[in-house]
Amino acid sequence: MGKPLPDAALDQLFRTARTYNGYSDEPVTEVEMRAIYKLLKMGPTSANCQPLRILWCVSPEAKQTLAALALPANGEKIRKAPVTAILGMDMAFYEKLPQLFPHADARSWFTSNAALSEATAFRNSSLQGAYFILAARALGLDTGPMSGFDNAAVDEAFFAGTTIKSNFISTLGHGDASTIFPRSPRPSFEDMNKIA
Repeated sequence: MGKPLPDAALDQLFRTARTYNGYSDEPVTEVEMRAIYKLLKMGPTSANCQPLRILWCVSPEAKQTLAALALPANGEKIRKAPVTAILGMDMAFYEKLPQLFPHADARSWFTSNAALSEATAFRNSSLQGAYFILAARALGLDTGPMSGFDNAAVDEAFFAGTTIKSNFISTLGHGDASTIFPRSPRPSFEDMNKIA
């Protein structure tokens, strides 16, 4: 059904795209944030479970709170970025399954199996986090995904009283090329793959 994308698109999504440590002063608009979500939600998740929840830290106060809960180097990146997204997972994602996956009683698959529910939330919010990165790149924005923060403290600061837990965070903006390192090596197909 689909056709291969042109090289320029593959470059923008993968080959020349980079993880940025800093950004220009150009802001990221709410229109752009909504456009990222509009694209990423179309990526596949198990039974269309859609566990990703994003908190977009735009205000200086939100960025400062998050930065204080990160490693010092990451905190500096968060403070300076136009936006930092907390990519979280709703541990009660299954409550929306009657709406999102009406073909079966999918809610019961998870309410009766806590281990499956937790694994599904983590796996699929991670997938959606990758879609977030690709959607941002597709729309001409750059990202700086990272760990290196106190998940429990972030959950307390931003998600207290909810069923949402943080997965990872990502800065977002128009990348400053002077802030990136030379690209690290990537392994060959032979090193990392086997065809059975």
